[in-house]
Amino acid sequence: MKTLLENARLIDPETGTETRGALMIDGGVIGDAADAPDQTIDCHGQCLAPGIVDIGVKVSEPGERHKESFASAGRAAVAGGITTIVTRPDTDPAIDTPETLEFVERRASIDAAVNVLPMAALTKARAGREMTEIGFLMDAGAVAFTDCDRVITDTKVFSRALTYARSCGALVVGHVQEPGLSSGGAVTSGKFATLRGLSGVSPMAERMGLDRDVALLEMTGAAYHVDQITTARALPALERAKANGLDITAGVGIHHLTLNEMDVADYRTFFKLKPPLRAEEDRLAVVEAVASGLIDIICSMHTPQDEESKRLPYEEAASGAVALETLLPAALRLVHNGYLDMPTLFRALSLNPAKRLGLSGGRLTPGAPADLVLFDPDASHRLDRFALKSKSKNTPFDGTILQGRVTATYVGGVNMTEALDA
Repeated sequence: MKTLLENARLIDPETGTETRGALMIDGGVIGDAADAPDQTIDCHGQCLAPGIVDIGVKVSEPGERHKESFASAGRAAVAGGITTIVTRPDTDPAIDTPETLEFVERRASIDAAVNVLPMAALTKARAGREMTEIGFLMDAGAVAFTDCDRVITDTKVFSRALTYARSCGALVVGHVQEPGLSSGGAVTSGKFATLRGLSGVSPMAERMGLDRDVALLEMTGAAYHVDQITTARALPALERAKANGLDITAGVGIHHLTLNEMDVADYRTFFKLKPPLRAEEDRLAVVEAVASGLIDIICSMHTPQDEESKRLPYEEAASGAVALETLLPAALRLVHNGYLDMPTLFRALSLNPAKRLGLSGGRLTPGAPADLVLFDPDASHRLDRFALKSKSKNTPFDGTILQGRVTATYVGGVNMTEALDA
């Protein structure tokens, strides 16, 4: 069946344009809008963009299914306009063998309402001592390799893993923090940390971690993606690495783009993240880096935690926040406040992550997958965390008025919003 979505604001990150027009869904791909449709849907002037490709989502299967399952994560992704989630291997046990990876793929194919692409661990048990069977894991479907927030401190192990990944054509995703300097920190060091009596992490830890990894990239030539750049001090090093021709890209989580260290206020543990929220000057510098293209990708860094792990003293509470449903409306703050235009935003949300992973999505061109999000950028609502589709409710946006609401999420040409509501 051919479905024409007409009267839409087409957000095309590939051409950098925003135009009024129509888009044809022909089966599971984008077709020619000039063809005769079998049915027509009026979008009423809402925005129609490529579906979001979200790198770094934690789904807590296996091991902690009570925090998030593939079924609940899929429903949350559909509600947030995310059509592809790229999952992290920091599960229990870690996804470090083809057998564990195949279990994840089976569960995802049965339960998830969106595309799921799994990452695998770079070292066994994410322990930083022995690399995993990268070739076999790629054959089993791993799209990238990462130890998530565990930094590999043994540079010989890391360099060998990078060398082997390069020989296999594998992408490595790294977390850039100097582990000794950042150990035990709960917030970013500075006046706020001192006033609150909380242990601080120097922003220089991120810069030092990036410098080390860039040196190893120069030595090995591996393809590398930094999961999050959150400080102004790290940006010149990233710029130099790109200028020197290294195969490096960088992302940033939505919370570091829209919140700062002051939001922690009186020890609000839903605002405890890893890395911690930064100073406003860092936030603005990172927003500008997204606008210029220096930082390539915006992601949710979706990290579900249960109430018991958050309802603790700030320094003892678990880090992380859910964000599948809040990624888009929070990111639209950057558009409403004049920092980004819509095509630039979706370049970072859809096109660049698709390109980094070698996917054909993230585009509105004929023949691309019909993975799309239709949304009203001006519709406002007050977020109630208990209404979230995620099993865990640890969002820092609880009670916040957000502007932007998803009307429909299409995965392979199917309106999954409508299908899940049926």
